[in-house]
Amino acid sequence: MTKASMSADAALQRLVEGNARFVRGEARFATMQTDRVADLAKGQKPYATILGCSDSRVAPELLFDAGLGELFIIRVAGNVVSPEVMGSLQYAAVKLATPLFVVLGHEHCGAVEAALDAKLRGARYRARIERLLASIVPGLRGIDPTLPHDEQLQQGVEANVRWSLQQIRETPEAQAKAAEGKLKLVGAIYEIGTGRVRFLQ
Repeated sequence: MTKASMSADAALQRLVEGNARFVRGEARFATMQTDRVADLAKGQKPYATILGCSDSRVAPELLFDAGLGELFIIRVAGNVVSPEVMGSLQYAAVKLATPLFVVLGHEHCGAVEAALDAKLRGARYRARIERLLASIVPGLRGIDPTLPHDEQLQQGVEANVRWSLQQIRETPEAQAKAAEGKLKLVGAIYEIGTGRVRFLQ
């Protein structure tokens, strides 16, 4: 099966299997060969698009044991959705035709923690950081302020992933592709302590 013809379910299974190899310490991390580099110069056919966080501990190619040209990756603090991110996602859908889109959050996300501090405790940050946090705060509506900090953060990370998913799902392009059966959109959380990626239901 070529990457171009891969179904969304097959792409998701490939990510799950790659993460399992990573967790077991059996990642392939294939060395790039000259002919493979030359082949990639002709174009890309990634089997999945991933919107993830900029956190240095969360590198999707490594977590999913994927090589160059296999994943189209958009990284921004807090895996937030912005016009630039939407444009990148639209490019992946229209030009690259990736069947699978994943929003990948992670444990102990600093951006989500800062957004919770701003929302629940009135913390203030520099102007551009506050603009970033304003993209996260609407997704944190249901977080109970009486919960212990760690539970708030855990719930906040998942709520933020679901918020990004909702924003993507509501676009006309995503609705059209989903209606055609050409789009699968899933959320996931990377567990920094174990290396495991947990896909959300």
